[in-house]
Amino acid sequence: MAITETDLTHLRRCIELAREALEDGDEPFGSVLVDETGSVRFEDRNRVKGGDETRHPEFEIARWSAENLTAEERRTATVYTSGEHCPMCSAAHGWMGLGRIVYVASSAQLGSWLTEWGVPAGPVAALPIAAVVPGAITEGPVDELVGEIKELQRRRFG
Repeated sequence: MAITETDLTHLRRCIELAREALEDGDEPFGSVLVDETGSVRFEDRNRVKGGDETRHPEFEIARWSAENLTAEERRTATVYTSGEHCPMCSAAHGWMGLGRIVYVASSAQLGSWLTEWGVPAGPVAALPIAAVVPGAITEGPVDELVGEIKELQRRRFG
């Protein structure tokens, strides 16, 4: 499936949420959950600065979907996110049976930027979503928006 203008609109919102997180002193990641009708059902940004490293927006989407959507609604939803899911978030999405995942920048891209900037690797391996959730429908990276995410990440470590 090709990236559409609708996809780009939701991805730009993810970037706005990532920017909001960075401006609040947090890691620059943002995500949006959209149902099959195109309605935004939930959105969030990273909230790990308080010490809870599980407060990723993708994980919050999985938690919210468990309480607010049926299995069918989860299956037909799309998750948009500024960066490819970490393994924790990928697993949460797989367990909840969420649908298509569209991300701006890949984990591999983020890893290469961190190496370029001399930032040590995190405590969890950066695996592609499909390595954690076989059969997941994923799309990304989205080249025309990657530069914005790279700049937010650079500002985080700059």
